[in-house]
Amino acid sequence: MADAVPVHCPACLRENDYAAPVFPCACGSPVVPPLDLAAAPVPLTHRTWSDTWVAVRCAACGRVSEWPHPELGCASCGTVARLPVRPVDPVSSGASESGGGVRQGPRPGADVRGGQGGRGDRGEVRGRGRPGPGGSGGSGPAEPGTAGAGSAGAGPSGSRAPGGPPAAPGQRPAFRPVTIRTARDAVATAALYLRWLGFHDVRQPDARPVPSAAVDLRAPGLVAQVDPTTAPAGLRAVECVWLNGLTASATSVYFSLAGYTQDARSRADDLGIPLFVMDLTGMPQPVNDPADALVEAGA
Repeated sequence: MADAVPVHCPACLRENDYAAPVFPCACGSPVVPPLDLAAAPVPLTHRTWSDTWVAVRCAACGRVSEWPHPELGCASCGTVARLPVRPVDPVSSGASESGGGVRQGPRPGADVRGGQGGRGDRGEVRGRGRPGPGGSGGSGPAEPGTAGAGSAGAGPSGSRAPGGPPAAPGQRPAFRPVTIRTARDAVATAALYLRWLGFHDVRQPDARPVPSAAVDLRAPGLVAQVDPTTAPAGLRAVECVWLNGLTASATSVYFSLAGYTQDARSRADDLGIPLFVMDLTGMPQPVNDPADALVEAGA
């Protein structure tokens, strides 16, 4: 796990602790994106597939692979900022003499469902929130109705204390994140996380959903929505999931890839709705006190 460093939010200037994610190189050595702390973080207002990845050289074998670009979600205002990374330097002479020449490694997730890989159109996927170091996913997650679990590694970084979401002592192992590559992956990751929290039989309802960008997830005592779009979830979305939970006498939970508007966060605090954000490395992070309480206590 990389050491946490202070990073200032470009919007509100609040200082956040950030630990860069650690990824597994094909040679087995850990790879950490080298942050350029001399450059200012850039607010992330629009996500493109090419900008989501950054080339990083493995210090052990010299392999250059592409990994999710480090991002920070401000704990105060919710702004997502992309952190500058030092560009890959040419291979040193020492590495060349030892045979550690440059090898272009594969981009994680080159083989996406149905055999479709490469860049493709990734407009519907974006990371938003307060990542925290954990694991970088392996293969894509299974459907929400299945219990597939991805391979663990080092993952997103966060503005909270370094480490993944806090697990209740003696009750749950650490959550094993999986890489988010599509909107369906975001829904599956939310379902896996809810199961990790202790909710059973998490699935999408069989009834035809009301036309909406958000995807419903249900379990006994739970009503959850997952928003995989590129816009922050607003006040109406938070109030709708609260009303659905109130009707079902269940806990309401909301997941978003692009974070939340200030009105939505304030309303969620008033209603006691746990809000989570996810980034492309697949580690949901709580963004308000009800979410912290749910992570600590579980279902």
